[in-house]
Amino acid sequence: MAQQHPRARRHHSEHHRTDRVGWMRAMVLGANDGTISVASLVVGIAAAGAGRSEILLSGVAATVAGALSMAAGEYVSVQSQADTEQADLARERMELHTDPAGELIELTDIYVERGLERELAAQVALQLMRHDPLAAHARDELGLTEHLRARPVQAALSSAASFILGSLVPILAILLAPAGRIAAATTLTALLVLAGLGALAAWAGGASLRQGALRMLVWGALAMGLTAAVGKLFGTTV
Repeated sequence: MAQQHPRARRHHSEHHRTDRVGWMRAMVLGANDGTISVASLVVGIAAAGAGRSEILLSGVAATVAGALSMAAGEYVSVQSQADTEQADLARERMELHTDPAGELIELTDIYVERGLERELAAQVALQLMRHDPLAAHARDELGLTEHLRARPVQAALSSAASFILGSLVPILAILLAPAGRIAAATTLTALLVLAGLGALAAWAGGASLRQGALRMLVWGALAMGLTAAVGKLFGTTV
């Protein structure tokens, strides 16, 4: 009896960046929004001459409002995607029930378009249809897989949590910075964190860490600079 080659018994252990890009994107986006929006508000209010307690209250309020807004927006968006997926799956389920032969031909044509000879494509389609026809059509016709399936509640909670984590940066700067240096401390701390978030997002996608960090620095500096100018203007006017 021939022995199976050791490599043939190994499990497929390759790890691709697409496995983590979805949740990583959501986490980085939420943390980025939390840091930029709350830090910008803090810098603007500090530039207007407000005291530590007023700045802290504004930062906390912005954190709560921003987290809830992120959660609601993400939930509605992803739920819409989930509704579309469910509608497509329901249609496929009905077509498989009413016209299984036509669905077999359709799946065969998909594999032919991907490069298989028709005879082999028909065999593959038939085997997959016998195993789990809905899963086969969901994956190869609709592009839906379990890993990429829309999860509204998970998306909403992760967005809210990451926003709160990002907003902790300016909140801690308010608490720890000297009274007259809140704006400067918040700006510096937020820019450092944003650079790290940009590098993290770039690493997750296999892009340049330097470019990812630079993009975040530019947008963060622009946001905080504009709000500081507005705060200074209105603070002086008042």
